[in-house]
Amino acid sequence: MTKSLKLAALALGVSCAMPALAVDLTAVSFGGANKAAQVKAFYEPFEKETGNKVLGGEYNGEMAKVKAMVDTRSVSWDLVEVESPELARGCDEGLFEELDPALFGDESDFIDGAIQPCGVGFFVWSTVLAYNADKLSAAPTSWADFWDVAKFPGKRGLRKGAKYTLEFALMADGVPVKDVYKVLATKEGQDRAFKKLDELKPNIQWWEAGAQPPQYLASGDVVMSSAYNGRIAAVQGESNLQVVWNGGIYDFDSWAIPRGAKNVELAKQFIAFSVKPEAQKTYSENIAYGPANKQAIELLAPERLNLMPTTPENIANQVAIDVTFWADYGEQLEQRFNAWAAR
Repeated sequence: MTKSLKLAALALGVSCAMPALAVDLTAVSFGGANKAAQVKAFYEPFEKETGNKVLGGEYNGEMAKVKAMVDTRSVSWDLVEVESPELARGCDEGLFEELDPALFGDESDFIDGAIQPCGVGFFVWSTVLAYNADKLSAAPTSWADFWDVAKFPGKRGLRKGAKYTLEFALMADGVPVKDVYKVLATKEGQDRAFKKLDELKPNIQWWEAGAQPPQYLASGDVVMSSAYNGRIAAVQGESNLQVVWNGGIYDFDSWAIPRGAKNVELAKQFIAFSVKPEAQKTYSENIAYGPANKQAIELLAPERLNLMPTTPENIANQVAIDVTFWADYGEQLEQRFNAWAAR
């Protein structure tokens, strides 16, 4: 055997004996209690099962970051957590890889809308009215109460953006839950929402990260705030923060893979892992968001299910986010909102 053949045989033997090198997967989420639940339910078990480490990053939903990476072909994220309107818009704009639904199991096992062309919903959450019961003499029950600073004096927390904020303004102005998007799709309805926001503007403290509303409420900086239901549930053990489900807006958060990501196949494997019933159960045990895989629901204790936005009595008077509306109107309404907020 020639020297070169011997070396080739030796190299082949060594490569066969060595396990495949583990790859780091970069997953970017909204952080906080949500990320902590993901680490326990998805990141650590996935690493244990596959040997691939999941590196967790954080952002506040800025799609401009994703777009810049894709446009410049310098994608450093393998997976990103996105809300449904951003998923739909990003898919239309070619920012995300298209996914084969067959990779994630039987579609009938999932809550309607979880499996999308460019992403997979892995939990259901609500933006709700939250308040500190220690700071108020009576409990608010609606967005009309949220706007009533005479009856409930004090600052209000709202997410700094058009989405959710405009819907809440219309509900505060008397628009029924079922008609919110029908009204908001008209020029008159949009003007009505901004006019209603004008009333509250001097009393608003804006928030951008999901961890802020519980902090603002606990410290007394605000007496009421819009908030992600899971963030409030996470601190109810050590505080008197309460949730009003009436008028909440529920949505999926989904995993999407930025187009041009380095580890696309591994990212798909991770997504499939995260929507298995056992992983979904563990996630919902660590934060009060509803599982997207319906098979996980029967694995959860009844008292845990009561905290979920998807429980029948909790979801009864909530609004499902209108993904098509925000895909169509989102850009112009966010621009109008930013100009309004800056005044």
